[in-house]
Amino acid sequence: MNRRQWIVISGISLLALLAGIFSSPWISKTGLVSEPAVKAFFANEWQSPDGKVLDSKDWQGKVLVVNFWGSWCPPCVEEMPELEKLQWEFSNKNVLFVGIAIDSPSNVREFLKKTPVSYPIAMGGMNGSQMYKALGNTQSALPYTVLLSPSGKVLFSKLGRINEEELRNSIKSAL
Repeated sequence: MNRRQWIVISGISLLALLAGIFSSPWISKTGLVSEPAVKAFFANEWQSPDGKVLDSKDWQGKVLVVNFWGSWCPPCVEEMPELEKLQWEFSNKNVLFVGIAIDSPSNVREFLKKTPVSYPIAMGGMNGSQMYKALGNTQSALPYTVLLSPSGKVLFSKLGRINEEELRNSIKSAL
């Protein structure tokens, strides 16, 4: 390949990258996250890291903050204390946080021994990446946080480490 071809390919690659980066927030803010995707999220058979079935019906009708994360992901680990803090702050206001681990159950169990959280942690399993893609994560990167209204509408999503104040304000506006 000559230099001109490399420049063209590099330019197209850069445009594709930028389109992907900017499309994830746009998808959720424009309501393009489909209702079936949210229904599939609630219909999924979630399990705890200990293999216990989690009843996602208990998550419905609340302002739900869903955080897709992995114990191997530094920004995921960094934001967990902030998520825990916000869970406590909003615990009496019909707000629930749920962590969806994109990880192995044994890694998650070990991690939670060192960093316990009060909100439910579910294993993403093989459906985890499909689930966060359906909920607007076009980059397939972690962490990814989605705020759902009590009626199941996506109100906010964030790819990357959360901003505590931004999430707090989004939760307040959902109440």
